[in-house]
Amino acid sequence: MNDDQPNGNPWVKSLLVWGGIFLALLMVVSMFSSRGDAGPIIPYSDFRAKVAEGSVDAVEIGENRIDGKMKNGDSFSTVPVPGDTTLTQLLQAHDVKYAGKAAEEGNLLIYILAQTLPFLLIVGIAFFALRQVQKGGGSGAMGFGKSKAKLLTERSGRVTFADVAGIDEAREELEEIVEFLRDPQRFSKLGGQIPKGALLVGSPGTGKTLLARAIAGEAGVPFFTISGSDFVEMFVGVGASRVRDMFEQAKKNAPCIVFIDEIDAVGRHRGHGLGNSNDEREQTLNQLLVEMDGFEANEGIIIIAATNRPDVLDPALLRPGRFDRQVVVPVPDIEGREKILEVHMKKVPLAPDVNPRVIARGTPGFSGADLANLVNEAALLAARRNKRLVAMQEFEDAKDKVMMGAERRSMVMTEDEKKMTAYHEAGHALVSLNEPASDPIHKATIIPRGRALGMVMRLPERDSYSYHRDKMLANLSVAMGGRVAEELIFGHDKVSSGASSDIQYATGLARNMVTRWGMSDKLGPLQYEEQQEGYLGMGGSQRLMGSDETNKLIDSEIRVLVDDAHKRATQILNSEIDKLHLLANAMLEYETLSGDEIKDLLEHGEIDRPSEPVTTGKPVRTAGSSIPKAGKRFSGGTAPQGA
Repeated sequence: MNDDQPNGNPWVKSLLVWGGIFLALLMVVSMFSSRGDAGPIIPYSDFRAKVAEGSVDAVEIGENRIDGKMKNGDSFSTVPVPGDTTLTQLLQAHDVKYAGKAAEEGNLLIYILAQTLPFLLIVGIAFFALRQVQKGGGSGAMGFGKSKAKLLTERSGRVTFADVAGIDEAREELEEIVEFLRDPQRFSKLGGQIPKGALLVGSPGTGKTLLARAIAGEAGVPFFTISGSDFVEMFVGVGASRVRDMFEQAKKNAPCIVFIDEIDAVGRHRGHGLGNSNDEREQTLNQLLVEMDGFEANEGIIIIAATNRPDVLDPALLRPGRFDRQVVVPVPDIEGREKILEVHMKKVPLAPDVNPRVIARGTPGFSGADLANLVNEAALLAARRNKRLVAMQEFEDAKDKVMMGAERRSMVMTEDEKKMTAYHEAGHALVSLNEPASDPIHKATIIPRGRALGMVMRLPERDSYSYHRDKMLANLSVAMGGRVAEELIFGHDKVSSGASSDIQYATGLARNMVTRWGMSDKLGPLQYEEQQEGYLGMGGSQRLMGSDETNKLIDSEIRVLVDDAHKRATQILNSEIDKLHLLANAMLEYETLSGDEIKDLLEHGEIDRPSEPVTTGKPVRTAGSSIPKAGKRFSGGTAPQGA
């Protein structure tokens, strides 16, 4: 049915209903007002007295009522007394005109209708409201127990497994479910049973919901989608009723798939809440457990749920027979990121220099949603720059914006602040280049982004899933490089607060090495801190109970690691002091240097830029100073006075 037709438009229905109610009220008013012309009803004795006084001009005599008019023009009515035969004589004696009045047909029916029509209107309005609630699928006051699951159709935007990239293992497991729905005999002839449910587990943005939509697009069976929070209401029992109604709908459409997003909203451990243990959420979970695997089998219904908090789910929900398999949807590796970028880049006009592999290498830890946002930001940047194609420069700038925040080119920095930032970042870069276990430098900049005045970005050559002691010690030295450079160049009393994030990172890394990873010779391979409740690294840590001597030793070992990193950075920068001046002056002039440019500068003493600097747009404004123009050969510079 076309939604534009009156029968399918709820606004047109509402207008018709209220119009009918208004017309009915007008009929009632007109029926009662039609009697107003007869005038007031007076007692029969008063009527005879007025006739005797000569005040009455004319009357109409009916079977049950007498209507008359006074000589002054007023109208009146009265009810005659049965058996009075002297009325006509009285009227003749006082020259009152009188006439008979025909009996009104249907008078009793009209009276009854007039009395009952208001009640009929109230009953009709109530019946219409109840019908609308029932058709609304639980959106009204009487529809709490109706399921809010929506039937996903191809009109909503069909997604297939071809649109899902970077999570091949998870996709293969779900492809098996699709194959079972398409050809169940292929599996059942060998004794296999259709799985009851699949739980998609992964951090936010990894593509759990996208995978579920792909299953809907591939399976060719009805697909219901609902959120875990849609079950829970303030009234106890409503969620359980919605679960029952959802499975009733699913049985009518079996075989089908029901997707529950964010199932942790309703599937948490029972008995851990406040108040009565038999609360609304637990009743909802109990009903879900029974429907998935109870006395009554629900054949042909597959439940797919998604969560990023599997640790809080009730164990009864995760046992075989309910969620038969748990599919981990991880953050993609470099190969997966490249495939995901290629999928999203199909919608964007690309310049020939765009290399998805390079972008994938520079985005470790990005989820599928992050990569989609990266491509979108690059397209928006190209549009703002009035370009017809999205080039590699836009992807680099978009990556910097996503990872480090937008450029704050309007920030006013003094020359001393800018110089200190340049030496701080140069210290990080030099220590990184002299630490064999450190990752290669991708870019160094002194353009403020987010809350940072500058940044040295290092990119790993490949995805790492575990870290070695030598790399952790190298990262500690690199973190101390900025503070050490400030101390060497500007003196102990002139160090700034710019190393606060470096100190925080170094302290946290050293603490984990000592308390969690067993990398302290004095404390040995023992755990002294445990991770708080969380998933994939989310959440804090808590130090386990120990003696005062143990806690003092932990703090001492953390201090030793950070102090050794500080000493190592000091040795490197003292031996490379000329290169520190060279690199800092280059950053003051160009503001942003790539990793290759830093290597060329330190090896050959110059940077050759044929055209523009790496950064685009206006330079950072400084108070009382000007920035040298880029686009020329840079051959280093002299150290500042007093260095």
